[in-house]
Amino acid sequence: MDERINIAIDGPAGAGKSTVARSVAEALGYIYIDTGAMYRAVTWSAREAGLNVEDDQAVTDLARELEITLAPGPDGQVVLLNGQDITDKIRSRDVNLHVSRVAANDAVRLLLVEMQRKLAADKGVVMDGRDIGSHVLPNAELKIYLTASVQERALRRFRESGDASGITLEQMEREIEERDRKDMERAISPLIRAEGAILLDSTGIPAGEVVSQIVTLGSKKLAEAKQDVI
Repeated sequence: MDERINIAIDGPAGAGKSTVARSVAEALGYIYIDTGAMYRAVTWSAREAGLNVEDDQAVTDLARELEITLAPGPDGQVVLLNGQDITDKIRSRDVNLHVSRVAANDAVRLLLVEMQRKLAADKGVVMDGRDIGSHVLPNAELKIYLTASVQERALRRFRESGDASGITLEQMEREIEERDRKDMERAISPLIRAEGAILLDSTGIPAGEVVSQIVTLGSKKLAEAKQDVI
C-alpha cells in the first residue's frame, strides 16, 4: 500500500485555504495543488484577450488552448500560463471580481477537473478549492471545510491587496459577501461543506495552529487507512 492519502480543503474566499494547504503539504511531504489558481489563470487570460466572461463558448475555446502549470517556487507555488509566470497577476482585484463567473462555466470546470483528478491519481496530494471534497475528489480520505468570519476574511484580503487596489475595507467586505453568494448559488459544483468534511473555523486562530490540526487529522486518517487493509 502507498503510505499516502489525499486531503481536500474547501472553503470560501479569504478563509486561508491556500496558505494552510501549502503548509500542510510541506509538513507531510505531499504535493500542493491550488485549483483556484487554475480558474484564476483562465480568468486572467480571458480578460487579457478582451473576452466577455459571460460568453461561455468563447472562454471555453480559450481554455482548451491554455497550458496551466503549477510549480513550486521560492515563495510558494508558481503559476505558469503557456510558460509565462502569472503568479502575481492572477491575484488582482479584476480577477477577483470575474473568477466566479468563469468558475460557473460548466465546460471550463470539466476541463480543469479532469486535470486535477489526474494530478491526484497517485495520492499524496493536498488540494484546495470550493468543490474538492464534494466533486473533484469525493473519495479523498480527509476532507476539511475551512472558513472564517466575513470580517476576518475581508481584512486578510484587504491586507493583501486593499491598499494597492484603492478600495476600502468596507468595500472588500461587500465583495467577499457577493463572492460567497455567487459561489454558493451557482448551478455547477456550488460551494458546500462536503459529506464527511470536518469544519474548521480559523477566525482568530493563527494559520500555524490550523495547519497543525490538519496534519494531526491527516496522520490519523493514514493510520486508519492502513488498519483497514490489515
